[in-house]
Amino acid sequence: MRQTWRWFGPLDRVSVDDMLQADVEGVVTALHHLPTGAVWTPDEIARRVCELSVKSDGTPSNLKWEVVESLPVSEDIKKQKGDWRAHIENYKISMKNLAEAGISVICYNFMPVLDWTRTDLKYRLSSGATCMRFDYADFAAFDIHILKRRGAAEDFPEGIREEALKRYAGMDENSQSELTKNIVFGLPGAAESFTLDDVRHHLSEYAIISADGLRANFIAFLEEIAPVAETLGLRLCCHPDDPPFGLLGLPRVMSTEADYRAIMDAVATPANGITLCSGSLGARPDNDLPGMMERLGDRVHFLHLRNVKRETGDIRGSFYESAHLAGDTDMVALVAAALNEEKRRKGTGRSDWSIPFRPDHGLDILDDQSRQAQPGYPAIGRLKGLAELRGIIAALDR
Repeated sequence: MRQTWRWFGPLDRVSVDDMLQADVEGVVTALHHLPTGAVWTPDEIARRVCELSVKSDGTPSNLKWEVVESLPVSEDIKKQKGDWRAHIENYKISMKNLAEAGISVICYNFMPVLDWTRTDLKYRLSSGATCMRFDYADFAAFDIHILKRRGAAEDFPEGIREEALKRYAGMDENSQSELTKNIVFGLPGAAESFTLDDVRHHLSEYAIISADGLRANFIAFLEEIAPVAETLGLRLCCHPDDPPFGLLGLPRVMSTEADYRAIMDAVATPANGITLCSGSLGARPDNDLPGMMERLGDRVHFLHLRNVKRETGDIRGSFYESAHLAGDTDMVALVAAALNEEKRRKGTGRSDWSIPFRPDHGLDILDDQSRQAQPGYPAIGRLKGLAELRGIIAALDR
């Protein structure tokens, strides 16, 4: 398993020097400053390659850009309206430019409107560490009473509606603003974020798109780009919905094993693969992560290894991001399944037998709490997670 680390570019509070001290093997990054739908030009790609290739003292880092996360898919593509055809052509050009730069793995997602959703970016645990959390009642308070989405109340159980009303009644203007900011935070590192009016506009346009309709648009997108990826020697890997259940009345099409199987069967090329994110998928109690790795492993091109602690047994419920070995996913079993898949690939002669993974997210601990890095991406918390994962890999290999 190839050890990688997500980096948000020169403005990241976790530096190239920090990555080197973590002893990672490769870098996961993206051109976060470019607007969604724009072409990633050779010059912009080369600039990012150069930025991560040197340490703060100007000497070589010897680090390489190995995985793109993310080459974002525009809302126009997801809805099949506006500039969607032009955006698909731009996506193909960006893929070609990335391939020519020697980058072969592209992670992306097909989540409508909100790329990931948390209600608290600094939830304090009993240890004093902080983490990201999704509180279902807080989200209901936002949806029903702040966003005021039509029909929102009917989407929540009675007990959650009652608790949401109590919490909203106890919020002052600053609390409402903070909750809203957390929920519409957007893709980590992205140049764009949404206002409440932006969210309402997108919701009105998605109102006519069912889950089947969104899945059909996704398949149409893949039918365009997957053959290009195959020709270029690229591996595409879709990230699951986060959290993996419906929010804001929006369709979700990448939340379960059945969702992944439907997309892979519809566009049955090895270039069309999976980012298996144990944290996102692990927020649902009916997702069997080790089993998914075993059954879908031949199309897993990238692994996000993190853990969450579910606070209820419901499909839709509250959860928080735990230490890598402390949540509800059996991380040892998942890593064992990944190592078995690597052995199988190696035995068949696959050149991509080593699966890149990164320690996804982490608790803010020690000096992380004053560093103020991207939410979910501290230095020490991720290093602790990586160390734990390395221990599992070493023990299983032995």
